[in-house]
Amino acid sequence: MEKDSIIVLSGGMDSVTLLHEYKRRISLAVSFDYGSNHNAREIECAQSQCRSLGIEHITIPLDFMHRYFVSSLLSGAEEIPEGNYDDENMKSTVVPFRNGIMLSVACGLAESRGLKHVMIANHGGDHAIYPDCRAAFIESMSRAMAAGTYDGVDIIAPYTAITKSEIAVKGKNLGIDYSQTYSCYKGGERHCGKCGTCRERKEAFEYAGMPDPTVYEN
Repeated sequence: MEKDSIIVLSGGMDSVTLLHEYKRRISLAVSFDYGSNHNAREIECAQSQCRSLGIEHITIPLDFMHRYFVSSLLSGAEEIPEGNYDDENMKSTVVPFRNGIMLSVACGLAESRGLKHVMIANHGGDHAIYPDCRAAFIESMSRAMAAGTYDGVDIIAPYTAITKSEIAVKGKNLGIDYSQTYSCYKGGERHCGKCGTCRERKEAFEYAGMPDPTVYEN
């Protein structure tokens, strides 16, 4: 199969699953260091996963986002809400237009490398909270990228309509080592076990019927 794609790889469960599922198509993985609480831990996992698969990985700094954008994800662990992963509780974690910015950079990188597609692992559980994870945005962004590049670079986002739990089932079938992924929005050495992403992570492993390899504080 032709290696025709670049993947936006955070180092969390969703993008790592996408990396493994489409590894034969992926020529390059890119992570973005935008100064979030959990960026450093995630990027370590992204690098580890790419080494295991023999896929080139690069990290691009987007430090302006940390300096100028407003989000609890950029403001320190104490600002991250705990509890369920729902609209009102997690709205403060939105980083304005994060996926739009990352996809734009990845698009330019793809055309520079002669690649046709940008892969991203947005999923259905994100839709209520994050506008730039929704199908309408991804479809519009893909059209804009194709119109703005000579080679018609577009987006492949196969998880848009499924949940994190369903993604975990894919990962179970692929035999992914999820101990080499990171999710906690607080960014500690161990997952806090209380924030919305930690709770969603626990639920995904339970749904998939697989052991949870995560070390939690609580």
